[in-house]
Amino acid sequence: MCGRFVATTPSGVLAARFSVDEIADEGPAPSWNVAPTADVRAVVRSRRTGARRLGTLRWGLVPHWAEHISVGAKMINARAETVASKPAFRDALARRRCIIPADGFYEWQSVGGGKLKQAYLVRRADGEPMALAGLWESWRPPDATEDEWLRTCAIVTTRANDDLLTIHPRMPVVLGSEAWEGWLDSDMLDAEAAVALLGPAPTDALVHYPVGNAVNDARHDGPELAEPLASVAAGGEDPEPPSGARSR
Repeated sequence: MCGRFVATTPSGVLAARFSVDEIADEGPAPSWNVAPTADVRAVVRSRRTGARRLGTLRWGLVPHWAEHISVGAKMINARAETVASKPAFRDALARRRCIIPADGFYEWQSVGGGKLKQAYLVRRADGEPMALAGLWESWRPPDATEDEWLRTCAIVTTRANDDLLTIHPRMPVVLGSEAWEGWLDSDMLDAEAAVALLGPAPTDALVHYPVGNAVNDARHDGPELAEPLASVAAGGEDPEPPSGARSR
């Protein structure tokens, strides 16, 4: 799964990298600890005209048919193996795909066979922002006015590559630049063809290193969270990270 990630690259830089035509908003402040139900800055989507838009979405996909926003907390990830068949995700796969830029994502490795975990940060080897495969939806509360819509997203995950398998069995789908256009354009690639893009990243494309377990607490934020540890103490320090919303 992917339960935390880093999003700090300025919107203007991302707009240039992803050939964006419009920046809808600047979004929340840069974060080194984006957690479920938080707002995600600078998500790339394609409009019906084909123009690409950069804007804010809430992490945790809420299907259009959901009765309550709370379901989004359980839908932060969509598994590549079942995304085309699960009712919560299949419509978004067919028509509402997006790219979620990330400067890195965190995964947790079991330590000593127990419940304790060691946090790792995974980045692109070349230092560029990642393009995580995402899905998005529009949802309106039952008692809302016609103009009150909430736009939410989920990160698509797949099996881990051989390098990351020692840390965690799954990883987010990191799209190569050759896949961006087809992933964003549902007229170019239908759902079946889009699923073919959802494999693990090559082992040489990413690097990873241990970080302090302060990232386990969603209230913590700052560049120090992404700093590598000089060494990892045997046994770890903190339990598995919480799945709730981060406080701002």
